[in-house]
Formats: sequence, structure tokens, C-alpha cells
Amino acid sequence: QVQLVESGGGLVQPGGSLRLSCAASGSIFRIDLMGWYRQAPGKQRELVAFITNGGTANYADSVKGRFTISRDNAKNTVSLQMNSLKPEDTAVYFCNARDGSYYWGQGTQVTVSS
Repeated sequence: QVQLVESGGGLVQPGGSLRLSCAASGSIFRIDLMGWYRQAPGKQRELVAFITNGGTANYADSVKGRFTISRDNAKNTVSLQMNSLKPEDTAVYFCNARDGSYYWGQGTQVTVSS
């Protein structure tokens, strides 16, 4: 089993920045992908970005050029730097890890509003 604990999030004005972090613990040795998903009210959960063990990152088109995902394998953490935030980025953000099974954090609220 893998446990994921997120931190960061909050309220920010449009154009602002936030950084989310996620720490993994437990049986982490087989984790290959780590990433972030988000779910806005009334919408399905969607992929934001993921990163492989080797550091290859992929992003949803809606966040390319604004968000950056990074990973520290030594600390078992994954982070999401979010810049130029827009109101449509408002959602609950979930950390995700995969080792054949999928694991989820509890979610952290990001609200972009003036």
C-alpha cells in the first residue's frame, strides 16, 4: 500500500501562483508514475500532469506552459508549480501514484478568484 499526503492549495487571484506538494510513504519501491488530477464541481476528474521515474513529464493541454511538475525520488515527493492561474483552474487537486495499482491523496482545494 502507498499513502499520499498533499499540501499546498488555497485561494489565489487570477494570474497568481500556487505550489502543491505530495509526499508518498509505505510500499513506494514499485511506483513508476506520479501525477496530479483535478476535479471541478459537476465535472469528471481529469489528468493535469504526470511524471515518470526518469523525469519525463506530460501535461494536459489546458495547463501546458503554465504548470510544471517535478519529482524528488530521494524524498518520494511530487510537486506541481502552478503559475498564471485562471478561474477555470479552480478544482480539488488530487495526487496520484501508480505501481500497477492506483493510489490517491485526499485532495486539496485550489480556488482562483478575485
